[in-house]
Amino acid sequence: QVQLVESGGGLVQPGGSLRLSCAASGFTFSSYGMRWYRQAPEKERELVAVIDPVDTTNYAASVEGRFTISRNNMENTVYLQMNSLKPEDTAVYLCNVWIGGYPYWGQGTQVTVSS
Repeated sequence: QVQLVESGGGLVQPGGSLRLSCAASGFTFSSYGMRWYRQAPEKERELVAVIDPVDTTNYAASVEGRFTISRNNMENTVYLQMNSLKPEDTAVYLCNVWIGGYPYWGQGTQVTVSS
């Protein structure tokens, strides 16, 4: 079955960096686009970054130039490098893949940006 397991979240000061990982299994990872979303309290879930099977990327305007999504098809893992973090980046970050018209989600990893 499809499994997505996020890791790498934590508490970081404003201006700091974190690298999130999402380990995928149960599907042919290299054939699918992967997405990072985030969910902050009392806010809509927001699409943060997308990477397609040929490494084309797209970002939300709010993270463009600060976040970088990448993938390692040998390790079935997608990453989100987050630099210059701001308090408004605080959220649960979730990994996502759409397979057969159905969305699969990881459990999420908490990122808190605070001094």
